[in-house]
Amino acid sequence: MVSIVSLWLPILLSAVAVFVISSLLHMLFTYHNSDFKKLPSEDEIMNDLRKYNIPTGDYMLPFCTDPKERKSEQFQEKMNKGPVLITTVFPSGEMKMGKSLVLWFIYCLIIGIFSAYITGHAVQAGSDYLSVFRFVGAVSFAGYSLALMQDSIWYMKSWSATIKSMFDGLIYALFTAGIFGWLWPGM
Repeated sequence: MVSIVSLWLPILLSAVAVFVISSLLHMLFTYHNSDFKKLPSEDEIMNDLRKYNIPTGDYMLPFCTDPKERKSEQFQEKMNKGPVLITTVFPSGEMKMGKSLVLWFIYCLIIGIFSAYITGHAVQAGSDYLSVFRFVGAVSFAGYSLALMQDSIWYMKSWSATIKSMFDGLIYALFTAGIFGWLWPGM
């Protein structure tokens, strides 16, 4: 067994690498530009919604909490008339990235910690690069990518947007695996 403490350097370096690579991917490449669509009559819709001063959060239209209500005639009529939405409301004003970037880096560290923990129990110190690479790659890909499919399955997020984000996760996983393989104890 390889202890997590002995893997602090690959955990930290892989988090930094993924942080930098993800920034470059989103700044240099435009393949995520089509992840969202523009609403028709955007200005009118924004003006109409503005008067409600909707707090930041996640919303669903039409909304109900009770399964009995979901079966009601009124709710079914709302569903049939539409529109049916799931949306997230952000705070108004300029998007502040600081908090999100800090949370993203912490998330990258968490993926590294789980990769270290699982691989440290499965692969011995001194194991070959490819053995380490396979385990860390699989674990980190699961962390960066697999749960993204839930949004397409349950919340109708476009599969193309999900697959592009999963592709990003594959790139992050490959770099994470490479760093762990390079810095694995006893190599």
